Amino acid sequence: MHWVLKRAARAGFTVFLVIHFTFVLIHFLPGSPMDYLQAQLSRQQGLSEGEIEAMAAVYLNMHPEATLQEQYVDYMSSLLRGDLGTSIYFNEPVSELLGTAMPWTVFLMLNAIAISFAIGISLGALMAYLEGSRFDNVATIFSIVSNSIPYYIIAILLVYVLGHQLDLFPVTGRYDDRTTPGVNIQFMSSVIYHATLPALSWAFAGLGGWALAMRANSISVLGEDYLRVGRLRGLPTHRLTLRYVARNAVLPLYTNMMVVIGYAFGGAVVLETIFVYRGIGYYLFQGIEARDFPLMMGAFIVITIAVVTALFLAELTYGKLDPRAQEGGTDESF
Repeated sequence: MHWVLKRAARAGFTVFLVIHFTFVLIHFLPGSPMDYLQAQLSRQQGLSEGEIEAMAAVYLNMHPEATLQEQYVDYMSSLLRGDLGTSIYFNEPVSELLGTAMPWTVFLMLNAIAISFAIGISLGALMAYLEGSRFDNVATIFSIVSNSIPYYIIAILLVYVLGHQLDLFPVTGRYDDRTTPGVNIQFMSSVIYHATLPALSWAFAGLGGWALAMRANSISVLGEDYLRVGRLRGLPTHRLTLRYVARNAVLPLYTNMMVVIGYAFGGAVVLETIFVYRGIGYYLFQGIEARDFPLMMGAFIVITIAVVTALFLAELTYGKLDPRAQEGGTDESF
């Protein structure tokens, strides 16, 4: 329990620091969002100084003329209520925009990571089993190439070849507008169909790293003394392979999954923009392009909370898989 509370406290402190940083960003950086927003509003005809201050207070959840302490209290209390301000570009509450976008990003990236991980470790295990063979050599070269190509290059190639040239998959949107959203086969199949290319783009770029890591871990485990003892005792090959080799080779990769989760949310910005996939990353890019500071900061906070929560849950589950992690382990994600 102490181990869980310690990491929960660290996760909460990390989120607090990020939120605190966004407040500092608003006030103290040159050309701060507050100044820029007031300048934008001042260019609109017919707005008085009082109206500009009132609108800035609505957009950023703080009044520009209040004291620093009062603004900080207003900002934090608004966040605790789930109020992230109002998007300047979309003219909608940021919490509503991101609330509808978040499930789509989670769906896309978790499926992409799962596909990449499953194919990668399967390929890596087969490479280790056939170490030194022609298959191992070819698969190793393929994995190195796959791991070297950025996901956005793969995305552009898939859009051009499978989307435009062969017209096999849609290249924009989250689902077909002609379908009715809900729990029905037409809608769910359309969602999967539209997510195929972005998910494959990320999966292909990541599977090479998983394959190489799994190959190295499996070869290392195959040389352990307890496997030799198991063979001498006459344990079946499938039991040795699945219970000992696979488990001990995959376990170290689980910690890498924590890093991949954070990287995936960051990568969603470019990936979702390429496919016009309206998730968190898409809205963050739109906010950056339009200099929509409430949307930018809201997306940054939501992504941070999502990543920290995912890492926290990953550490908890890793502790169940490997109890040694709870007994004085020093490797931490945040």
